[in-house]
Amino acid sequence: MFETVLVANRGEIAVRVIRTLRRLGVRSVAVFSDADADALHVREADTAVRLGPASPAESYLSLKRLLDAADRAGAQAVHPGYGFLAENAAFARACAGAGLVFIGPPAGAIELMGDKIRAKESVRAAGVPVVPGSVGSALTDAQLIDAAREIGMPVLLKPSAGGGGKGMRLVREEARLADEIAAARREARGAFGDDTLLVERWIDRPRHIEIQVLADGHGQVVHLGERECSLQRRHQKIIEEAPSPLLDPATRALMGEAAVQAARSCGYVGAGTVEFIVPGDDPAAYCFMEMNTRLQVEHPVTELAVSVEGRGRLDLVEWQLRIAAGEHLPFGQDDISLTGHAVEARLCAETARVSGGTVDFLPSAGTVLALSEPDGEGVRVDSGLTVGTEVGTVYDPMLAKVVAHGPDRPTALRRLRAALARTTVLGLDTNTGFLRRLAAHPAVVSGDLDTGLVDREAAALVPAAVPDEVYAAAALLRQAALEPGGSGGPGGWVDPFSVPTGWRLGGEPAWTVHHLRVPGHAPVTVRVRGRAHDAEVWVEEADAGDASGPATAPAPVQGSTAARSTPGGEGGAPGGEGGEPRIVRARLTAPPEAGPAGGPGGLPSGSGGARAVLDWGGVTHTFAYAAHGAGHWLGRDGDTWQVADHDPVEAALRGGAAGTHAGELTAPMPGTVTVVKAAVGDEVTAGQGLVVVEAMKMEHVISAPHDGTVTELDVAPGSTVAMDQLLAVVTPRETEERA
Repeated sequence: MFETVLVANRGEIAVRVIRTLRRLGVRSVAVFSDADADALHVREADTAVRLGPASPAESYLSLKRLLDAADRAGAQAVHPGYGFLAENAAFARACAGAGLVFIGPPAGAIELMGDKIRAKESVRAAGVPVVPGSVGSALTDAQLIDAAREIGMPVLLKPSAGGGGKGMRLVREEARLADEIAAARREARGAFGDDTLLVERWIDRPRHIEIQVLADGHGQVVHLGERECSLQRRHQKIIEEAPSPLLDPATRALMGEAAVQAARSCGYVGAGTVEFIVPGDDPAAYCFMEMNTRLQVEHPVTELAVSVEGRGRLDLVEWQLRIAAGEHLPFGQDDISLTGHAVEARLCAETARVSGGTVDFLPSAGTVLALSEPDGEGVRVDSGLTVGTEVGTVYDPMLAKVVAHGPDRPTALRRLRAALARTTVLGLDTNTGFLRRLAAHPAVVSGDLDTGLVDREAAALVPAAVPDEVYAAAALLRQAALEPGGSGGPGGWVDPFSVPTGWRLGGEPAWTVHHLRVPGHAPVTVRVRGRAHDAEVWVEEADAGDASGPATAPAPVQGSTAARSTPGGEGGAPGGEGGEPRIVRARLTAPPEAGPAGGPGGLPSGSGGARAVLDWGGVTHTFAYAAHGAGHWLGRDGDTWQVADHDPVEAALRGGAAGTHAGELTAPMPGTVTVVKAAVGDEVTAGQGLVVVEAMKMEHVISAPHDGTVTELDVAPGSTVAMDQLLAVVTPRETEERA
């Protein structure tokens, strides 16, 4: 076994590898960019070496700097994790040339299986069925279009050099092929440095099932069963499980043997994954899709659901190390069995925005203000997060994985949902709540899965509105902050005018008005009468056409139409009928907020944030919360909300009439402008792509909302943009005609 291993990666996978190294008594070396100087993987390692600036090209993708780090730290071997250089044959060769052991397959196997075109030819020769598609490499755009026509629409465009969903495009209309090929090439070039594409037949409602293989350097190859990876968005997996609810033992054995033959066909050594497309109505018609020559993100479900006779569960990282050190696999296929069921959910930094019945999952960024990760029976978390972690858009958006195991599938799913509900990340948007609702979807519960399920159902899994009790909790936290400090004046006397009760001499108490806004939603006015621990609360939604809303309002009266009259969120708080104001008796219990020396919400740094308990019309809601500027982040059951101040006067001065800015196009996420397809003065049509913004190696096309003229264009290729930054303005044609 090695004495010192350098982990050439970051985030949760680096932490995962380092913890196995520690258990085995192997010294670990982390590497980091300037953006990750205080990251968890750096803290967890025995020693760490700086690589360079945040840019991957100058840090995690720099072969020279990684090899120099290994030399400086005295490493004998390098573990590449996944992503970055994990499937880079040149890196494997460079390690060997520097006298380092690359903990992965031989460079030749990486090269062969990394070229999806050659990989298909290799496994086809070994008798493994493959997906029909284009033949040959380095195809031009015209050749790709011809191949697509021959195969028949719809087709899937795929980069030959990489995976992870980057650069993949499902094309259903022949007229879209040229644009989609160009976009796929850009993404592939940015992600893998190679824009070679292939085209394959798209199988409607397919299932994505992969087989884990393990091969030593002495000819022994086994498979460890399958993982169902059909729950995907943007061709990227978000929930995986083992075993698949689709396969019977006979099909499992056939697919496992096919995977073993695929591994043998390229002389594979180490841990790898063979991926198949499987028709849901005919599992026996499975087809080879590709082989990933590395450890997979979803490997924990295999570790939890597979056991080896006499050894129990396997640690796949440990066996990567042992195989790389030259050890034999001491078990065979007959020693391997399934034990229960495991399900994994990937927590990503992203914002879900519903538009026209579809959902865009856009990268998000921010600082982790509070963090609470679940534990308990059957629950495992692989995470790279700590309080204070800065999440940007330079690296992959995955933050952590929550994994649950149980004796059967229903138990594993139930534990996963409960674990996600106990997960809190405040300070940036994540998909935690979305994953919890997805895991409860009837099709997921029944096991009726396919790779298009998430896209079809996503809009129904994104709440359309913010629950009233969220606004109430945020307003009462603000109300509590208005309380006078200390014990008052002489004799404990407190000036009644300094207490936020709305007290007035000889009159009815006044309402204290809080103007709030959650990004992506209309501003809301919350009126509070009383102190936070015993108050009346009126959540009043501003008119959608007037962002300013009323600055003041009289006490609510019968028949008022300004108040929200819908039921009050998930807790079932009482609501008004027939337009009556929703005045709810509320009580908030929360610790006092700390000054700069304290952590979020008054708790020390490193905590999961403070806990606020809201009695909302007789129903209790518990929120995690953290102060953020003049507002708060609140979290409950996996969902989080950034509730910020809203200035109605400023909004009125900036916005004017709603129609004035109907053509404003803003950045849906922080990122970099890669393409500008229009200029000021251009006539454009509704849906025409104008600007492409890239974040975390994923592209988002900003399109014209209507026919009109580009009257403003404030960005150029290479521009860095913030979320909601103005990019362009398209003036509608009817507005031009009136002018």
